[in-house]
Amino acid sequence: MKILLVRPPITLRVAKAFHAFLHLEPLDLEIVAGGVGREHDTRILDLTLSRLPDADFLAMLSALTPDVIGFGGYSNQAAHVKRLAAVAKAVCPGATVLVGGVHATILPLDYHLPGTIDYVVRGEGATAMRRLLPHLIEQTPFPADDSILLTGSPSFEVSAVQPPPPLPEYDNVPWPRRDLIDRSRYFCVWAGAPGARVATVFPRVATLRTSTGCTHRCVFCVVHHLARGKYLQRTPEDVVDEIAAVMEDHLYFVDDEMFINAERAEAIARLLLERGIRKHYVSWARSDTICRHAGLFRLWRQVGLEVLYVGLESMENKNLDDYHKGVEPEVNRKAVAILRELDIILHAALMVNSDFIAEDFLKVQRTIKEISPAEVSFTVFSPPPGTPLWQQYQHAFICKDPCSFYDCMHTILPTKLPLNTFYRYFSLLYLFGFRQNPWRKRRIRAPFRDIVRMFVSGAQCGYALRTIYKDYDKSLW
Repeated sequence: MKILLVRPPITLRVAKAFHAFLHLEPLDLEIVAGGVGREHDTRILDLTLSRLPDADFLAMLSALTPDVIGFGGYSNQAAHVKRLAAVAKAVCPGATVLVGGVHATILPLDYHLPGTIDYVVRGEGATAMRRLLPHLIEQTPFPADDSILLTGSPSFEVSAVQPPPPLPEYDNVPWPRRDLIDRSRYFCVWAGAPGARVATVFPRVATLRTSTGCTHRCVFCVVHHLARGKYLQRTPEDVVDEIAAVMEDHLYFVDDEMFINAERAEAIARLLLERGIRKHYVSWARSDTICRHAGLFRLWRQVGLEVLYVGLESMENKNLDDYHKGVEPEVNRKAVAILRELDIILHAALMVNSDFIAEDFLKVQRTIKEISPAEVSFTVFSPPPGTPLWQQYQHAFICKDPCSFYDCMHTILPTKLPLNTFYRYFSLLYLFGFRQNPWRKRRIRAPFRDIVRMFVSGAQCGYALRTIYKDYDKSLW
């Protein structure tokens, strides 16, 4: 069979602007492709790379005439998935159209479009594809399944309102098919050692997933809903084997928190040392994990961990309590100190609320100064689609299609300040954060072209942030 897996485009201006600094491969689709036998002609089309996504999609449909067309995607891409699915059915009426990904898992009813979408896949797409594909080949009915929903069937609406299906054990999840994409297109901005001369600050980056789910219950996060509270982990041996097989020297762990099981994380690090595998790593970790296991991060620094993304969110007790973070400001401060002592670059993720006033934004500026030098990024608190919090706030949403605005940068809740003013303060946080960036202190020597690229991209991001309010109806400005 001919199978086309599609990553939908990004159209929100600010998200497209930030792709200039971080553009990661479609790992979810690569893993799905891993569930398809190599006897099939499988392609991945990443429309986030395209300047003319609709034209490129039509060209691929015409050239391949696929039998199966599968879409992934987040909530802010759902509208584009539905539109492209309709195009796919019009151009290839005999093709089976599948939709999976985060939005399909958490809000499958949004894709209940019989005649346009044939199946909605919830949960792990690779194992679902293994089960579904033989029935598509033999043209036999697929038996009822809580993770593969047939649109138009009497059971669809009943199944769609159930919690996401349990995730399979990792022994059943295949390695990603990295050979199906142009690996030169994916990168992450990366600082070098202090005073070092680097060939580029935009190295090619591979992504790797060593676990799924999270044991914590932060209210702004959808992960524990997707995984039904489970934390599923790959064995250290399997993780290290895949790291060794990856061609890139820079690797981004996309786990929501890969260090929760400190014993497993230590085993991975020691295997990397034993096998002499030396790469550059970036990952995510919680501040309380860092504080409890400082020795683990010392070991990982030796292995090659250079940047750690930490969801500090805030240094205010009330905010942390409201977010259900389960940490106190002093824990955040201690984690920052540990990373500074280990010479691991901190990328601090901080959060603002839609009801912030000028004084609240000034508190965030003081936090930036306190934790600097550090890379910083900011999100706006938003209820995750499909969660109880989403249901709680749905009557307050300020946009007609809140899913399309759910990118953690656009607010979907009313602001206390005028929207224009709110985003002026929000954009100033990024400017203030840039001034505290460790790159300046480290005096990295980079090619002139990269320096120009950084400043141009930064200016474009700044403009997109300052004018986010223009994405909304004018009556909200």
